[in-house]
Amino acid sequence: MTQSVPVLLSTTSVYPEPTAVGFELAADLGYDGVELMVFTDRISQDPAAAASLSRHYGVRIGAVHAPCLLVTQRVWSPDPWTRLRRSVQAADHLGAPVVVIHPPFSWQRDYARKFSAVLASLEARYPRVAIAVENMFPLKVGRRKLVPYSPHWDPTRHGYGAYTLDLSHCAAAGADALAMAERMGEGLRHVHLCDGTAPGSDSHMVPGRGTQPCAELLGKLAASGWSGTVTVEVSTRKSGNRTRRSADLAESLRFAREGFDA
Repeated sequence: MTQSVPVLLSTTSVYPEPTAVGFELAADLGYDGVELMVFTDRISQDPAAAASLSRHYGVRIGAVHAPCLLVTQRVWSPDPWTRLRRSVQAADHLGAPVVVIHPPFSWQRDYARKFSAVLASLEARYPRVAIAVENMFPLKVGRRKLVPYSPHWDPTRHGYGAYTLDLSHCAAAGADALAMAERMGEGLRHVHLCDGTAPGSDSHMVPGRGTQPCAELLGKLAASGWSGTVTVEVSTRKSGNRTRRSADLAESLRFAREGFDA
């Protein structure tokens, strides 16, 4: 594997275990670092506590995921601008070069209208941090598909300076992950490595267990000399115990490294 492409473990990949376990397993399994998901766990919301975990386990924080899920709409503040700003400040403080952010929800009209300008302002103020907008997916309600994001679930429709490509979200949207990576072009800074199957289901499977072109994507990135970051972001909620969770995360890490080596 190319040394310039670290493989991180998302701290949400150990859920329902707490953030600290993400650092612990990343160290035990040999990941190159973690992506800190700012979540309902209070430790994840405290940059000083995260820095302490990083030092304790000898695991660097390579990315910060802003609190933009429905369940984290009041983490730090109900104001989405404050949450985004604090995420970028946390990344800058922790030495993480990437912040992952979702497109605005459609009901966040003022935030959506000024989103691009806010990103540009933050990137100018914190030049060491790339704010990478992540692809999402429409929601199925009966026979209809609703797009709860503005201007769209596909960030390339609008155009941003930096992107995160999530393969489980591609599966849920029925989107071609390789074509989306091509559209993201040089703006592709970060990849959420996970798998999926059917449109409408955001399953975040261990890579290789679904239908997404995970290995092909890694091979193309390696061949192009890509120098971004990869985060394993899989769901292990059904693993049942720490032993199975560790095995799933070890398998995901092997898949990532073999994909780049190939």
